[in-house]
This record gives sequence, C-alpha cells and structure tokens, in this order.
Amino acid sequence: MAMLSRGYGNVTFVGAHNSYAVGTNNLATNQDYDVTQQLNDGIRMLQMQAHNNSGTIQLCHTACSLLNGGTLAAYLGKVKTWLDANPNEAPSLFDADFKTAGLDTISYVPESASLSQSSWPTLGSLIDSGKRLVTFLTTTADFAAVPYLIDEFTNIWETKFDVTNTTFDCDVDRSSGDPSTTMFIINHFLDTLVAGLTALPAPDKEAANVTNSASGVGSLGQQVSNCVTQHGRNPNFMLVDFYEFGGGSVFQVAADANGVTYAPSTPIATPIPDGGSSSGNTNSSGTQSQGSAGVRAVAGTSLMVATSFFLGLSLVS
Repeated sequence: MAMLSRGYGNVTFVGAHNSYAVGTNNLATNQDYDVTQQLNDGIRMLQMQAHNNSGTIQLCHTACSLLNGGTLAAYLGKVKTWLDANPNEAPSLFDADFKTAGLDTISYVPESASLSQSSWPTLGSLIDSGKRLVTFLTTTADFAAVPYLIDEFTNIWETKFDVTNTTFDCDVDRSSGDPSTTMFIINHFLDTLVAGLTALPAPDKEAANVTNSASGVGSLGQQVSNCVTQHGRNPNFMLVDFYEFGGGSVFQVAADANGVTYAPSTPIATPIPDGGSSSGNTNSSGTQSQGSAGVRAVAGTSLMVATSFFLGLSLVS
C-alpha cells in the first residue's frame, strides 16, 4: 500500500509495445497474448498505433494491410472490462470511442497541458478520485477540446526505437518539452533486419529472453541502470516486446526500480513459440493477419497515416 502515496511521475511501469499486435508466425507481431492477459500478468502501460480506416479507428502496424489488430472501440471494451473487474488498478484513448466504452468518465484530466515529473498526483489520489486512466497522444492532442487526451512529448520524452543491436542507450530521441523535468520512456525492444528488406526491422523474438532479462548485456536491467547513471532517475515507462519472455524478469526490473518486492501470487503466461496457438489479431475479413515485416511508424500529422499513442496504467497494488 505504500506505493499509493507515490506520485505517478515517480513510478516505473512495464509497458507492452504495440500491445494490439498479437499473434504468431507473423513478423509484424510484438506480443503473444492479448490485452486482457497482458493486464492480468502485470503490464500497466499499453502502446499502440491508430489509423483512420474508412472512418473507423483501427489499430494497425504501420498499415492495416500489414497487420490489423481490430477496432479501437473493441480494444477499449476489453480494457474497460478489465478495469471494472479490478477496481484498484489504473489505463487510456480517442474521444468518441472513449465515450462509447465509458472510459471518458474515469480519465484523468491534468491541471495544465504539460506537467513536470514531480507534479503528477499520487496513485492513491487517482484511485480515490475515480480517475484511474491516463492517456497520451503523440500527435493531435488538443487540451482545450479533449483535456484527458494528453500530449505525450511535452510531458514525456523517449529513447530511440527500432534498435537492432544490444546497445540500448538512454539518450533523448523524441521530445518537445524539457527532458530534465519531464517523465520518460525507454523503448527496450530489439529488432532484426529481415533478409532482403533491410529497411524493415522486425521484432527479434529469438533474443527476447536476453533482451527482457534483469541483467547482462542488452538487458532491460542494464538499460535502466544506464538511465539512472545518465539522468539520475529511473524511467517511468519501459516498453518491451513479448513481455512474458524471461519468466517475469521485466516485472522484476520494475519492482527493483520501485523499491518493492516482486512476488506474484500466480505465474505469468508462458512464451508461445512460432507455430503455436495465440489469441491473435484478425483482419477485416476475419482471418489471421499475415504481415510480412514490422515497422514502427513515426506519428503522422493526420488520421490518414499512423498516429502512435499509448495508455499509461498505474500500478497501485
């Protein structure tokens, strides 16, 4: 319960990179399990890409023809169901779909469009107020129009993504605020260049046990340690692929950063090898998506191209 008195900006959360991109035998997938299992296992920040597909917001990896994770409304419905069943937990997304899912009423509205790391409310106060969902958009945020969809880069900075070697640094890659005072994300997912498609990095699932580990070269624990050395504080969000690889090591890293004990009451999901069965995504025709390679698109300036955004879910247990 001591965590409840800690400010939101002083907590480290494990996040699922491209949390909707679920499946096996598809180079465009980033996760083995769907959002419900992710949340059950302890993921507390969900990142995704949204596209306007003929007037419907859909979650797609770069292009809906590559991997279509379904509609935002359906995804948010799963998040709302999970929140209702777990009233002491804290997730996010676009106004009409938020309202359809009934999530606008539990979304946190900050006092101003941008906050410093130390100005965020405590986890306990978020719960007590009933505002357990914190949402950031990389583009198109309009504080005056929809104040609970918060601009990411004036409040959070990011390290670089699409890293294809084990040197995960902690340099500022994207920001429009003051990196010395705002929260930050580390993008800790290793990609590999697909043969014949050198411009298209895909998730390196074979290395996931090492990438997600708590120590060692290229590990999540090592990058967090480097960030502490470089910036004097822990990252607020750690985005990973295939979070269950490592047997819970990503949650161990978060627990160490937060100064608490990682002692799960039930084991997390087990890794699914390619060729196995997964709660995967379907495309518009209802069949398993079969993309050729995965790329994370930089946020677009209109809904006709990719707009990346993420959900911040507070760990309050």
